[in-house]
Amino acid sequence: MKKKIAKIVFFFDVCACLFLLVYSGWHILTWEKENQKIEDQTEEIEQDTEVYEKEDTLATEVVNPVKDKADPYWDYIKVNLIDVDFSELKKKNKEVVGWIQVAGTNVNYPFVQTKDNKYYLTHQFDRTYNTAGWIFMDYRNNKKDYDKNTILYGHGRVNKTMFGSLRETVKKSWYSNKDNHIVKISTETENTLWQVFSTYRIKTTNDYLQIDFSDDEEYLAFLNKLKNRSVYNYKVNLTANDKIITLSTCHNDTDKIVLHAKLIKREKK
Repeated sequence: MKKKIAKIVFFFDVCACLFLLVYSGWHILTWEKENQKIEDQTEEIEQDTEVYEKEDTLATEVVNPVKDKADPYWDYIKVNLIDVDFSELKKKNKEVVGWIQVAGTNVNYPFVQTKDNKYYLTHQFDRTYNTAGWIFMDYRNNKKDYDKNTILYGHGRVNKTMFGSLRETVKKSWYSNKDNHIVKISTETENTLWQVFSTYRIKTTNDYLQIDFSDDEEYLAFLNKLKNRSVYNYKVNLTANDKIITLSTCHNDTDKIVLHAKLIKREKK
């Protein structure tokens, strides 16, 4: 009887190992296939879309200028904006909202917005199914004008696609290069420049995803919380008149990587 039981246990152990082997193999193949689809999609977008730097004009607006002329703000104000032609992108996906570049990372993509924060977790830019997803704006945000806190999400892919390379922003090497502290966004109506003031890794929480605030006091408390949470001191002055963007991505199953930047320059198109 003991021998029979041992054989049965051995049989089930072998079956379990085979199942895990097959499942792991399938998972790896699926992951690679989805990565390839994202790569193909990105190459197609880059071929069809013109993204170029744009020097300041008389229409360029400096936002909430800092009084201290020695403040790093004035160095970043000199950085060129980007401008994007959205005509071809709109043909591929009418839900495209803008284009984002994050200095010192691989983030250089169009982003979208739909009626919820779930759809683009499992669909790529052309709206085909892909668990790699795409970069998207929070459905609560106004796509035609920035809210106090405008939020963009993307998966933290380990191959550094989508928001995967935002992991770099919590590293000393990224912070030490001052040229990295800039985010550029172009939409159909304006081009904007944003100065990074906070980057951090945190256990999953929703406390940085607030969009509406009852008054300036509540908003300033919110900004200071985000600033104090940063792993590095970017020495950025924040006021209740500032508008910010928040970039949020997964680091793993329990942690998030988050970047915050304030609007410092804009130009209507």
